[in-house]
Amino acid sequence: MASLFQSFLAKVGLDTKERLSWAVYDIANSAFATTIMVAILPVYFNDVLAVDLPNNLRSAYWAYFSAFSMIAVALVSPSLGYLADVCSSKKKYLAYYTVIGALGCFALAGLGHGQWLVAGLIFALANFAFHVGTIFYEALLPHISNEENVHNISTAGYAMGYLGGGLLLALNLLWIMKPDLFGLPNAEAGIKLSFISVGVCWLLFSIPLFRNVREPLHSHPQKFTIKLAFSAIFRLKQTFAELKKYPQVILFLVSFWAYSDGVGTIMNMATIYGREVGIAASDLILAILLVQFIGVPAGFAFGPITQKIGPKNSLYITLAVYTAVSIVGYFMSTAWHFWVLAVGVALVQGANQAISRSMFSQMVPLKHSGEFFGLFSVWSRFSGLFGPLIFGLLAEYTGGSRLSVLFVVGLFILGIIMLRFVDIEKGKADALMNEGQP
Repeated sequence: MASLFQSFLAKVGLDTKERLSWAVYDIANSAFATTIMVAILPVYFNDVLAVDLPNNLRSAYWAYFSAFSMIAVALVSPSLGYLADVCSSKKKYLAYYTVIGALGCFALAGLGHGQWLVAGLIFALANFAFHVGTIFYEALLPHISNEENVHNISTAGYAMGYLGGGLLLALNLLWIMKPDLFGLPNAEAGIKLSFISVGVCWLLFSIPLFRNVREPLHSHPQKFTIKLAFSAIFRLKQTFAELKKYPQVILFLVSFWAYSDGVGTIMNMATIYGREVGIAASDLILAILLVQFIGVPAGFAFGPITQKIGPKNSLYITLAVYTAVSIVGYFMSTAWHFWVLAVGVALVQGANQAISRSMFSQMVPLKHSGEFFGLFSVWSRFSGLFGPLIFGLLAEYTGGSRLSVLFVVGLFILGIIMLRFVDIEKGKADALMNEGQP
């Protein structure tokens, strides 16, 4: 049995303690993505925290909190990525934001009826910590992988995140739907305990990474100073000047901005949109749970598939599915519609994100991995800003969110078109050529 498990780990690229420990962190922060971002907090926000607001404003304000936290992430990402590179501090910064995010989860457990503003601000802070921390986590990927296993490792990480996040969400749902079995007074107590469990999970499953993944060392590491911090803040112009050496990275980022905008909008707005059109909270949350468990085998499967057919072809598959899902979403009116959409998303969501980051990691120089993943975060977070913001504005000023869904369809189509222009092999060659340059 042990040998079979080892064989499986080798097949999915997790054949060393370092790679496995890196992937386990996906379990740590996926709990936040599933329970806080997608499944439970949006419904709790809609039904309890913001229940005194008009229905369409609940969706709009939730979108605004998501969008504004993404603005903050986008503003600081390149500077923090640069500091993490030159100070050899990726793990240290990741630890800071892991703790901040976990504390935010604990704080959400103390809120109740009508406290939508405080809840939104705390969520925005925790969401900020989640996304900034991801910069340093993903910047470690090119340092622990190689050409043969990078896609396997990246997709395996997402699959493990789905597994861990799904198991915790299942437990959270039991606390909410059957609180008496656990000695809880009511469903709201189960919700609050769920928020606490996310913080605990985030802290606990981050430990293997901090213990077993080596910190990549800069060739000339610098000590953090206030002067260095200020230089990092004003370095954005230099960062974009450096980016000009990598035209394939630029093309990829344009494509990624478009389709990631669509993915992020679906992740942030699906459940609250479902509530708006009248789907029961229990159906919404159970469908999200289904996404988690279908995402596990789908995530593991896409690694070998991508190694065989290439990352661009794999991304085309995921984006075609997303486009179809969004079109069907426009007509959604019953619970079974949402379940069908959930299955479609489950098959491709983790793969889309994992392949995007592994493809990007192949085209960036190792010495700038933190800085470039900071830029990757900017593009990703601006997509996380733009989509929910437009979604919220359309919801507020049209009295509903259906037109917003058509906007998401357009984003996926634009992403597919732009991806066709990306030459991955040329991108790899550019990264190798510039690796030794100052």
